[in-house]
Amino acid sequence: MEITTVNIMKIPSIFLFLFLTVFNYLQAQNTKKAELTVLARNGEHTISRHIYGHFSEHLGRCIYGGIWVGEDSDIPNINGYRKDVVEALKNLNIPNLRWPGGCFADEYHWQDGIGPRSERPEMINTHWGGVVEDNSFGTHEFLDFCELLGTEPVICGNVGSGTVEEMSDWVEYINFDGKSPMADLRRENGRDDSWGIKYWGVGNESWGCGGNMTAEFYANQYRRYATYARNYGENRLYKIAGGANSWDLNWTEVIMKNVPLHQMNGLSLHYYTVPHSWSNKGPATGFDEEDYFITLKKAGDMKRLIESHSTIMDKYDKDKRIALVVDEWGNWFDVEPGTNPGFLYQQNSLRDALTAGMTLNIFNNHADRVRMANIAQTVNVLQAIILTNEEGIVLTPTYHVFDLYKPHMDALLLPTYVKGPEYIFNEESLDALSVSASKGKDGTMNITIVNMDPNNDISLDVDISGFEAKSITGKYISSKEFYDYNSFEDPDVVKISELKAPKLSKGIISAILPAKSVVLLQAR
Repeated sequence: MEITTVNIMKIPSIFLFLFLTVFNYLQAQNTKKAELTVLARNGEHTISRHIYGHFSEHLGRCIYGGIWVGEDSDIPNINGYRKDVVEALKNLNIPNLRWPGGCFADEYHWQDGIGPRSERPEMINTHWGGVVEDNSFGTHEFLDFCELLGTEPVICGNVGSGTVEEMSDWVEYINFDGKSPMADLRRENGRDDSWGIKYWGVGNESWGCGGNMTAEFYANQYRRYATYARNYGENRLYKIAGGANSWDLNWTEVIMKNVPLHQMNGLSLHYYTVPHSWSNKGPATGFDEEDYFITLKKAGDMKRLIESHSTIMDKYDKDKRIALVVDEWGNWFDVEPGTNPGFLYQQNSLRDALTAGMTLNIFNNHADRVRMANIAQTVNVLQAIILTNEEGIVLTPTYHVFDLYKPHMDALLLPTYVKGPEYIFNEESLDALSVSASKGKDGTMNITIVNMDPNNDISLDVDISGFEAKSITGKYISSKEFYDYNSFEDPDVVKISELKAPKLSKGIISAILPAKSVVLLQAR
């Protein structure tokens, strides 16, 4: 009986052993390995906080209903600005906000948006839905909003349908503290002191909606307009020339060749990730792995794009005095069914979080030339970080990426070398990992990693030799499916969570990167 009893008791243990062996084997099959080296002592360039900038255009519900509801609205507001949006943007410490466009900038005449709101003329927003623009949100409203947020304004001036005098007057109205017609007009409208703004875009997409100009013609126009955009007092304008559409390398060549370097501080670049075609972009939700793979692959082209334009800029500006300003970037999908096609309203999924993380890693790693960028757009438009309705807001997966990446702002870029697996789909491949690293002013090492493989966790070992770390923590963004998104009904499907059990031993960080995730590791 004793023998029989012992044998019976051993049977469950044998089954348990076999189960665990099979389970661990299967787990190993779905966990790939990667190695990352961070050169902690080799930092040279600072990651400008302005890489983490945002964009607000008079388009759809970005301004009206998104940022501005007016003082008399039932929606909780601070002097007309949505309180929930203000709080969400303050949490991100957004460094700058671009306005009023976009294509809208080159049909916007700033004097229509000053003075008593009841007396401001109405216009038709011909670019975006043909709706009435009542100009209730103008220069004062925008600049006061930036002061409320503690962020720097980036104003895009009208070159397409405006005049040199009009832009010159606008700069004077905003920045001059002395006695002049424009400064006196500002005082009449309730603002005694100038705002002293720094960042000024001279036109937008002048190759397209901003005037359909040739590069040669725009270069000459830029020289005229920039000449009369004056500096006042101690303030020095940071002038951004309108740059290329995606792969138009000739545009960059012509501008760099024909505009004196002392006349500009930045050259813009616009690139949108469109999975398929402009006529059939693909859905923002409910997509399959093919759509997922194509979107990530095209978003990753940002690296090659930046390097191609930078190579041209280096010919004329070896000291990299002129910044590459990617002031419109993001994913562009078909609008949500039943919405105005001109409002460009789309949902935002985990896929958007992954492309945002990858793109910001690319910007970080090119901090020597890329010193400003603006995701399109802030609220309710394209790859928005916030969605709103009359009841409240939704923080999108992209919002959480900007929240996760905050430690990189103004931190020292650290070179990285990664050896890892590929993500293969239908015999095509891309690197499964996207990485950037920095050292903050508080001494913390920040490592952001995107695991683009939707099916496999990745076991990562990080060599941080040369950095004396005593502790390691981790956070990540992921979800069950790559098409998951946050809605008003279920706003926390995709969010930031604590990463389980990252380890630190003898200068090596070990962590498991969940499939389809954005991860932040911090060593202190």
